[in-house]
Amino acid sequence: MEQALQNKRSKKNFLIFFLPSLLGIFLFMVPISYNDQITIPIAVLAGWVQDLLGSYLPQIMTVIIVVTLLGTVLAKTIRPDIMNRNQFLKTLFDVPLIWFIARILGAIFAILVLFQWGPEAIWSEYTGGLLLNDLLPVLFAVFLFAGLFLPLLLNFGLLELFGTLLTKVMRPVFKLPGRSSIDCIASWLGDGTIGVLLTSKQYEEGFYTKREAAVIGTSFSVVSITFSLVVISQVGLGHMFVPFYLTVTVAGFLAAIVIPRIPPLSRKPDTYYIEKSDQYTEDKLPPGYSSFSWGMTQALEKAGKSRGLRDFFTSGVKNILDMWMGVAPIVMALGTLALIVAEYTPLFQWLGMPFIPLLELMQVPEARAASETLVVGFADMFLPSVIGAGIESEMTRFIVASVSVTQLIYMSEVGGLLLGSKIPVSFLELFIIFLQRTLVTLPIVVLAAHMIF
Repeated sequence: MEQALQNKRSKKNFLIFFLPSLLGIFLFMVPISYNDQITIPIAVLAGWVQDLLGSYLPQIMTVIIVVTLLGTVLAKTIRPDIMNRNQFLKTLFDVPLIWFIARILGAIFAILVLFQWGPEAIWSEYTGGLLLNDLLPVLFAVFLFAGLFLPLLLNFGLLELFGTLLTKVMRPVFKLPGRSSIDCIASWLGDGTIGVLLTSKQYEEGFYTKREAAVIGTSFSVVSITFSLVVISQVGLGHMFVPFYLTVTVAGFLAAIVIPRIPPLSRKPDTYYIEKSDQYTEDKLPPGYSSFSWGMTQALEKAGKSRGLRDFFTSGVKNILDMWMGVAPIVMALGTLALIVAEYTPLFQWLGMPFIPLLELMQVPEARAASETLVVGFADMFLPSVIGAGIESEMTRFIVASVSVTQLIYMSEVGGLLLGSKIPVSFLELFIIFLQRTLVTLPIVVLAAHMIF
């Protein structure tokens, strides 16, 4: 009788693990062809929402940013009982001073852009207008579905299985847990924002150390295949997508090996956001288990702890609010400031000047024009390909597009998301990592370009 009950429970746990995990893999990781583009189902759903709400999305995002600021003001002044009793609301609104200031700036910028008030430098289509009208609507839709369905990847055992299976690859090569492979795949096929969201949640739940979370957030939140195609098309080389993406993949892979082994990432402590008595480990297999059998045991145990649909949707809604309210104001504030600097000052041109001798040494045509694009990508990843589109040399345009994709960190999206999340990286550290990625990937990209052209 006891054995029969155990078998029944085991079958039930397997179905609880298998069906949601399969749906999660389909939504986040299975490439599908849609409107003549290769994408993932989550991106298709996000596109439908954007089409449905269309021109209302900038207003919706402004409301979300302003409501976030009002909630933060209440948390800092009146401190209503509901916020003290509810840990989620307290965490959402009672933020450190630096993020309070960023939320004030974000709300001001959003209102000025929406109504086109104040200096044009703030609401121009190349600065705040780019963020509120183009980027934030995309983030609204992506966060809506990615946040809602993220528990399919997190809560039903998939990460436990992959973590155990892939730790023998991820640990020696990247010094990371095996479960980080899921973050990378979801980013690669979907969007870097999904990778940041996944990493942040895993870090907050005590599965990644500070060093691991910082490394994954800055090295594995890779640009999606879809957006990479947009970038190479922007510089007029869409027909060269295959060699371009192979170059980007090799350069990104090598950067992910090198950068985590040098400061500042190598100096991050291997301590957890929350210490748990049963801290998850995937590196040690108990006697008598293979990687697969132990991974399945861990996965089924995790699936058995799931509390049904209500808990699933509650967790999903919290994810959505956390990303909408925690991230959107930061992206609006820091992204707008970075784009104003890029558009209206020569700062990024000056910062790019030290690259001129290096580019000339590597025999890159139009080295001066190329140097201007190398640092401006820190403000927004699309800016280098926009500026570089006017360069005559195809080889140089190829280099500009490839490096911009391998740099990964840009303040109008991934950088802003990282700073808005709990992942322990500062603005200065992000800029240093951005420069390191540029210096590591540039010679690889130039070598590939010399072989191709």
